[in-house]
Amino acid sequence: MNCYETLFVVKPTLTEEEIASQITKVKDVLTKEGAELVATQDMGMRKLAYPVEKNNRGYYTVLYFKAAGAVIQELERNLRNNEDIIKFLTVKYTKQREVAQFDKLAAAANRGVSQSAKVEEAAKVQEEAKEA
Repeated sequence: MNCYETLFVVKPTLTEEEIASQITKVKDVLTKEGAELVATQDMGMRKLAYPVEKNNRGYYTVLYFKAAGAVIQELERNLRNNEDIIKFLTVKYTKQREVAQFDKLAAAANRGVSQSAKVEEAAKVQEEAKEA
């Protein structure tokens, strides 16, 4: 199995729930095809370098996963057919140095998830303290 990174940009006009469902759809394609999802990094809403389909912003998400080469074809077919995804890019890590960098990126993405979860939890505690 090879190491891959897929970055995709979701339309900014969608609500948070719709964006989350689009990300879940992409993850479901990977799991259905037998890929091992290593990490997910939600980069949030960002400005695009140039307008894409009349959009100046987009919601960026990066998925780090291990899969066979045939999985990429199905993943990109689904990304291409999804009207809510305006751009995507898949990178394959093959060399030993690249795989080491992949592991670092995946670990950093996992740390980011745990840190953001802690921040959200702290915000909830503060909110509850204000209400009491």
